[in-house]
Amino acid sequence: MNNLEKNEIIGTRPAKVIYHYDDLAVKVFNEDYSKANILNEALNQARVEETGLNIPALVEVSKLGSKWAIATKYIQGKTLAQLMDENPDKLSEYMELFVTLQLQIHEKSSPLLTLHKDKMHRKISESGLDATARYDLHTRLGSMPKHRKVLHGDYNPSNIIITDDGTPFIIDWAHATQGNASADAARTYLLFKLEGKHDIAEMYMDAFCQKSDTAKQYVQQWLPIVAASQLVKGNENEREFLESWVHVVDYQ
Repeated sequence: MNNLEKNEIIGTRPAKVIYHYDDLAVKVFNEDYSKANILNEALNQARVEETGLNIPALVEVSKLGSKWAIATKYIQGKTLAQLMDENPDKLSEYMELFVTLQLQIHEKSSPLLTLHKDKMHRKISESGLDATARYDLHTRLGSMPKHRKVLHGDYNPSNIIITDDGTPFIIDWAHATQGNASADAARTYLLFKLEGKHDIAEMYMDAFCQKSDTAKQYVQQWLPIVAASQLVKGNENEREFLESWVHVVDYQ
């Protein structure tokens, strides 16, 4: 993978760039990116791949000069986010697919993935909230039912690729854990809201709750917790919005 920078860039994220190289998608991390987090992401990918979900196969983890890289099979197609933007008249159809794929994820188990509750307890502690708010959130989290379902952790339409023949692939498993499916749904809802897509967020919530036969109030109980975890990213533009969610005891 010499001269990788001369290849097509197919995605950029904070602290990483994704290239298309031959039949691979190569994610190259900045030099100061945590080696432990990179190796954990690759391990998550391998563990989720073993569940049988339709995801790009992990090919290798390597060092390119001073930077670490993760290579997976390249999937040719458009993201579900692109399709939603290009075909607004098909939004309901795409939302149906989006939720169906998420429920397929939640049907799987992977006992060696990090426990979602453990990750959330750590995020709450690192959130910068005052001690009273942290105590309330830790207590809320501790009272939530304990499940062991595979959770994506960053499930949004940009992480679904649809090939030309209509086959969906789910990508980007850096935040995968095992836990309560409604926590994963609450995070997806939050991501739509942070993008300002409020109508789509409500459409998603309705579709998820209907297809999973889950009470909306149950998913909403996770919102203060996932909002607190998002605070750790340190985006000041999001902070006021997220804190308003953290301090709401119950949603209507």
